[in-house]
Amino acid sequence: MSNPWEIVRNDVAYPIKFYGKVLTDSDGKKHWIGGEDIQAVAYDVPIPGYETKTTINLRLWSTKAPSGDFDLSVFNSGKHTQAAEALYNAEKICYVLYPGDESLEGKILRLKQQYTLCSASLQDIIARFERRSGAKVKWDEFPDKVAVQMNDTHPTLCIPELMRILIDVKGLSWNEAWNITQRTVAYTNHTVLPEALEKWSLELMEKLLPRHMEIIEMVDEELIRTIVSEHGKADSNLLEKKLKQMRILENVELPAAFSDLLVKPKKSPVAVPSDELGESEEEEEAEAEAEAEEEKEEEKLKPAGGKIKSVKEGTQGKKKKIPEPVPEPPKLVRMANLCVVGGHAVNGVAAIHSEIVKDEVFNDFFQLWPEKFQNKTNGVTPRRWIRFCNPELSKIITRWTGSEDWVLNTEKLSELRKFADNEDLQIQWRAAKRSNKLKVASLIKERTGYIVSPDSMFDIQVKRIHEYKRQLLNILGIVYRYKKMKEMSASERKKKFVPRVCIFGGKAFATYVQAKRIVKFITDVGATVNHDPDIGDLLKVIFVPDYNVSVAELLIPASELSQHISTAGMEASGTSNMKFAMNGCILIGTLDGANVEIREEVGEENFFLFGAKAHEIAGLRKERAEGKFVPDPRFEEVKKFIKSGVFGSSNYNELLGSLEGNEGFGRADYFLVGKDFPSYIECQEKVDETYKDQKVWTRMSIMNTGGSYNFSSDRTIHEYAREIWNIKPVELP
Repeated sequence: MSNPWEIVRNDVAYPIKFYGKVLTDSDGKKHWIGGEDIQAVAYDVPIPGYETKTTINLRLWSTKAPSGDFDLSVFNSGKHTQAAEALYNAEKICYVLYPGDESLEGKILRLKQQYTLCSASLQDIIARFERRSGAKVKWDEFPDKVAVQMNDTHPTLCIPELMRILIDVKGLSWNEAWNITQRTVAYTNHTVLPEALEKWSLELMEKLLPRHMEIIEMVDEELIRTIVSEHGKADSNLLEKKLKQMRILENVELPAAFSDLLVKPKKSPVAVPSDELGESEEEEEAEAEAEAEEEKEEEKLKPAGGKIKSVKEGTQGKKKKIPEPVPEPPKLVRMANLCVVGGHAVNGVAAIHSEIVKDEVFNDFFQLWPEKFQNKTNGVTPRRWIRFCNPELSKIITRWTGSEDWVLNTEKLSELRKFADNEDLQIQWRAAKRSNKLKVASLIKERTGYIVSPDSMFDIQVKRIHEYKRQLLNILGIVYRYKKMKEMSASERKKKFVPRVCIFGGKAFATYVQAKRIVKFITDVGATVNHDPDIGDLLKVIFVPDYNVSVAELLIPASELSQHISTAGMEASGTSNMKFAMNGCILIGTLDGANVEIREEVGEENFFLFGAKAHEIAGLRKERAEGKFVPDPRFEEVKKFIKSGVFGSSNYNELLGSLEGNEGFGRADYFLVGKDFPSYIECQEKVDETYKDQKVWTRMSIMNTGGSYNFSSDRTIHEYAREIWNIKPVELP
């Protein structure tokens, strides 16, 4: 489907190369030749601001084969697919962002995509810099004019690509290019999850991007020199540990220049008495018994008149087991390490996350370069997430703060706090919330067929489906709630529980099977609960299909309780928590990511907190591995209830199996659902009690909006500009 806002720029195209080989001429200059060539073509999207006099340009890229790559003679001979092969190979690079990489073909496609976007963008940036520099280009000024911010490790290839262009194309020396690259590039870490800290096969990288692999090897060699200089050679064990953890290349032998670095001195020979050289009597007896047992087994297996040959005949009568060959660990390129080494700044995206980055993820680098590490807490734009998507609340905020200044200066939102107990404001606040809930009720009926009551509490968890985000904890809590309702009379239920509509939304990565199981389980629970006449409007479970930003713009203004319940220490920041708080939604969550700072700003009494703390997680996993964890009876009760078949004939063994056992990622409850379950359901009981007093609840809601001012993306971007990019705002006349 075409996009009317995308303007194709056929006049802006750059060559992209894959495969081939690298030649060195007599002057030592490198030439990357041969291989597969494609073109990256620019598409421009104008981005206007809110009440600004300027419009900026977002440049995107598509790919195509160079002209002349379509073989007409082959096509006319009937080999249509073969004739168009080059076209297809080029165009598929931009078909899907982040293609699945389970297969080798998927890995190649993803690496091609990452390199294409990096190379095209850098070639474009450099071309514009040269045009504006005039006849004489001063390359040392490049970092003063250009800042490249790497969001996670996907754009890491911009480091060797910028080096390649500066050295091979522009003729700069290694030292000049490295200085420019380091001053230009900075790295934002967005997650502590291992799968997001990319590692690429060295073999694949050498094959697909041979020149870049040479550059990465040289950067790795420079890093080794730095590590040796910092730690010295005296303590070889410490040095070996640092090199193993910090090198860009994993499971790769040291370069020739450092081949003797970790060679340990040979021990002097020591005379050993002859009686100590042999085996002890006990060892000899044990070995004799083992041999006798083996002979018995051989007799059983020997065919009539046949003979079984010993594994090791002719070794003085002894049979020795042939050791299993140990496979060599794969040689990998650690992209996150390259990001830290190649950039001048490294930042996390929430205060607690940045501390984890320094203390755990990149601690060795933090000890080496503490000045590189910063925090930049994420933010969201109040223009979209209040002013545009919640016009009724926007009018109320403007009325009570006296102007629309809050849209650009979110500090003005804090003025709402002094009116939090005002009855008139509370009435208007609740009316706006109910109006938004009516819109969501219509959406739910349209998308799912379920009818929900706008008088129920809207309890929403919308985010990427992942085990660490713990949608599983949420739905297990709902199952517990449903079970308790079924055990009560109708009058007891109404007295005990507040009516709730529990809404889920989000997408799971195509190959993430466990996440798909969680989605299936949520929909199965909904199918049972939503058709239970005993329960009625007391509980509804909804999974909104095809969740996207447009759906979020409806759900977030209508939400009254929002769940941000990741395992502590695993969520870098999160931004949906900020959007919900801005819209007067009260959060239930762990002390993780931006939850920590949101709770500080809105007030502890206006946030429902539960669960283990980040510093406790490692110890709790260790206890689990040692078999010391004792599950809460309520947790066991819920699992048993699920296994009874109440939610249909589906087999949930694989799903529930992730909560069993004692250790290992993917099982043994690595994300501590069982540990936090009792704390979670007790916190949910507090939510019910609080919601019954609508004055208290509305006050908490107003305090959340009033305390959300610090989570504007305006503040975040100003911090990046001031402290990483070194640029100042321009005052327009």
